Amino acid sequence: MPGLVRKLLICAAVDGLLLQPSSSKGQTTSTPSIKISYNTNVITPSLSNGPEDKSDTSLEAHGIVGLLKLASTSYLISISQRKEVAQIRGKSIYVITDVALIPLSSQRDAEHAIDRARKPSKQGGAGETVDSDVEDDAGSSTAADEDPHESDNSPATPPPEPEKNRPPSSPLKKGPSIIQDVIGNKGRYGRFADRWFSKGGWTTDRKRSMGVRSEEDLAQEQAGQEGKVLPIDDEARSPIPQPGVQPEEEESSNKERNATSKEQKSTKLSTEESAMSHLTPRIIKTTKLFFSAKSFFFSYDYDLSRSLSRQENSSTSVPLFKKFDPLFLWNHSLIAPITEAGQYNFALPIIQGFVGQRAFTIESSKGPQNDSIVATTQKHEDVVDVLGQEEAKPTTKDEDQSLQTESQRHDFLITLISRRSVKRAGLRYLRRGVDDQGNVANSVETEQLLSDPSWNTSNKTFSFVQTRGSIPLFFSQTPYSFKPAPVQYGSESVNQTAFKKHFALVAERYGDVQVASLVDKHGTEAKIGESYEHHAQMMNNTAESDKKQIGFEWFDFHSECRGMKFENVSVLMDTLKAPLSSHGWSVQQDDNAIRTQKGILRTNCMDCLDRTNVVQSAVAGYTFQAQLSELGLKIDLQTDPKTSWFNTLWADNGDAISKQYAGTAALKGDFTRTRKRNWTGALSDFSLTLNRYYNNIFGDYFLQTCIDYYLGNAGPGVFDDFEADMSNKDYALDMRQVRQNAIDTCVKIVLADPQEDLVAGWTLSCPQQANTLRTLPFEECVLLLTDAALYYCRFDWNTEKVGSFERVDLQEIESLNYGAYITSTLGPTHLDDKKNVGFVVRYKPHGEALVRTNTRSMQNEKTAENAEEGKKDVKVKPSESRVLAFKALPPSAAAARSESPEPVGMSEFEQVKHVCEEIRRAAVAVVARDTAGVEEIAGGKNEGEELQVEEKDVISVADAKKSTGLLETLGYGFKKLIWS
Repeated sequence: MPGLVRKLLICAAVDGLLLQPSSSKGQTTSTPSIKISYNTNVITPSLSNGPEDKSDTSLEAHGIVGLLKLASTSYLISISQRKEVAQIRGKSIYVITDVALIPLSSQRDAEHAIDRARKPSKQGGAGETVDSDVEDDAGSSTAADEDPHESDNSPATPPPEPEKNRPPSSPLKKGPSIIQDVIGNKGRYGRFADRWFSKGGWTTDRKRSMGVRSEEDLAQEQAGQEGKVLPIDDEARSPIPQPGVQPEEEESSNKERNATSKEQKSTKLSTEESAMSHLTPRIIKTTKLFFSAKSFFFSYDYDLSRSLSRQENSSTSVPLFKKFDPLFLWNHSLIAPITEAGQYNFALPIIQGFVGQRAFTIESSKGPQNDSIVATTQKHEDVVDVLGQEEAKPTTKDEDQSLQTESQRHDFLITLISRRSVKRAGLRYLRRGVDDQGNVANSVETEQLLSDPSWNTSNKTFSFVQTRGSIPLFFSQTPYSFKPAPVQYGSESVNQTAFKKHFALVAERYGDVQVASLVDKHGTEAKIGESYEHHAQMMNNTAESDKKQIGFEWFDFHSECRGMKFENVSVLMDTLKAPLSSHGWSVQQDDNAIRTQKGILRTNCMDCLDRTNVVQSAVAGYTFQAQLSELGLKIDLQTDPKTSWFNTLWADNGDAISKQYAGTAALKGDFTRTRKRNWTGALSDFSLTLNRYYNNIFGDYFLQTCIDYYLGNAGPGVFDDFEADMSNKDYALDMRQVRQNAIDTCVKIVLADPQEDLVAGWTLSCPQQANTLRTLPFEECVLLLTDAALYYCRFDWNTEKVGSFERVDLQEIESLNYGAYITSTLGPTHLDDKKNVGFVVRYKPHGEALVRTNTRSMQNEKTAENAEEGKKDVKVKPSESRVLAFKALPPSAAAARSESPEPVGMSEFEQVKHVCEEIRRAAVAVVARDTAGVEEIAGGKNEGEELQVEEKDVISVADAKKSTGLLETLGYGFKKLIWS
């Protein structure tokens, strides 16, 4: 079976996009071309080779990232620029430096995008290029933020010499202020919309350049189609004579059907496009910057997703994407259309993370003093050159040993690979803690390889793996604070279940587990740190005898290293030496596994970035020296200035991981690079902190929405959810189970009367203030229905306890109506009267209406008005009517995608109608039961049957618009300008 396509030409044919493998360096390719049809996206083999002269009509690409499906059309994401950053076992490793997005809407659109993508290549030559037009327009803050730590050779090295010649206006050399970013750069990171700086919004040329057809294009296209009359279409539309139908009648009927069909298509299109349609330009730019941010790596031959000990020796006939570990396959959803079509040679798997490499030479000494490093490579370009020379001049094992003995020099290669997990992937503050399946946020596996430069299998190759990941508990932090306090939610049992699942996954993959928790023992972090330690002890105490306990070490980093004395990390290293020695590392020689790493060190702080980087680099340095000692060599990373390249390599790794999660380089990076800490580094960290704070508020929400869509965790509806509130939901959490647990908890606490039988329970949305219809904000609540009463329960979702509840006797209900319930007119999603549906229960208490509040027990009783106002004791007269208003929640996360098919639940409208009918039926039954054997109502009907369910709007769109204030509208408009 042919291998992956290494180079291909992309041409815009009449009926589809043609992908033609291209030979390089005199090699021939046996992989046939494929064609992706416009609009339908059907992928089929193609016999056409495209135009003979492809130099001016095609785009040369180095691989395919995948297919991005949007509302109006799909886009082919191709790798237009790459850079070699390492070689492993003679296999080249590349970082993606630029991608091109080609629309699959029409030949005209595709040709325009191809022509536009080719221009930077001509201007920039063979090196890395920047599409200035796109850079000016926006993208994601986290993907595109560039700071003084980033180089043009990022993520591996500091800026090279040629970078000094860059024009002063280049943002690569200087981090812009907020004002410069808004006015000077026109929101080039996607924080502000391009149309902010233009009265007319997006121009026609701008839309065409991004592959989006303008109104002018659509009008011309429709006019051209109306003028074309093809014989085959006429035949296809020729009516078949029907008995008893006159030709004139039939023609009229056909016109009506055609008009209806067009109307249905138009309605369907508008429904499908919704928010995604007008967000398409922003999605395209974000996609381009996200995959061009030098954080995605690939190889045509080497499996980057697996560490040395986990590499599979499967046949070369197995496609690389099938060998790839799904945990680190970042484009698995994007390449699905390609793999489902069986075109495996075009399915190039990629990882997000970091790959860096350095070569160095050690000259061994004859005395007791340390060996010295006499030669190093400071740039990965130099490493590639050195490896190329090694390949050009191969030596045998005996020759290599002879040369080393004569000169007493030993050549080595160190390679660093970080792999970000696709599970619970996302950005700082928007993805924290654990999910129901035990996956944690910012989970990264980092492997350090020590090998011979030529990867001679007769020499030992060392591999050491360590991981980082968020604290495996349910917690969140607000992005609107510099130092937000972690807020835990969920009961202890729910957290313990997810906690155990997480460490079961870690143990299954790596073996024994040693935890190094670096959170503070005082201040805002103390509570989550104590809970972490508590759950670890619980798991160890309840662990089965045949299962190994996890090691847990809590090192208060900020306290121990107070006064910028980061060298005190050595105190933690003294504690970790025992488990590290027990775990060991993997060693291979002559293609055989001599040793395999038996355990893993799992390090975390709050973000798993800055403090974690410092500790992981210290652990890696300790292991590195121990591996060299095994080879009879001894160096000192702490005092030898010639070992600074090791610190720099790890600092580059820390910066890369930090940019991918928080949008900036890592804090404390000066210590990681130099092993020294000063006030200059502290001031730099403060600047980066401000930048992170800005990103968290203005840029991360949309990028997180896109990431969820790229990974297939959410469908197109995710953009509707974003536009509704300019925020992002956590689709990994199974809210159905959480809500069911809330209902069960309310039943146990609220239904104290054994005489009452539960009929049903629901989770709904309701105004935070009772006895109102539109008072914002809304919150989720629990409604219980028994055979005697309704129980309206306010639930504390953080502690999973009942906050308060109100009991309404079914005989007190006066009316029940359901319909459109529009609580906001600020977003298109809020105005959808098919999804924004609710009902109102109007009742008149026979006595005083009481709200029972749960403090430590259920003994506090207050009148309903007192509970609402919290100021004065106002008794509710029995003659006063009250309302309880409820709004339906989505039956499931509309944008969420599940790996397993699930039964389709009721729509919002059906759910509300069902709840009202259940209440009506229970009310009728209770009256019938009370009046049975006493008297019959005239006509044979019970009094309870007078309660009817009326379909009537709770708040219509028109009423909602009338009650929407000017400040509310202006606030949403300003927020939309900034967020989207």
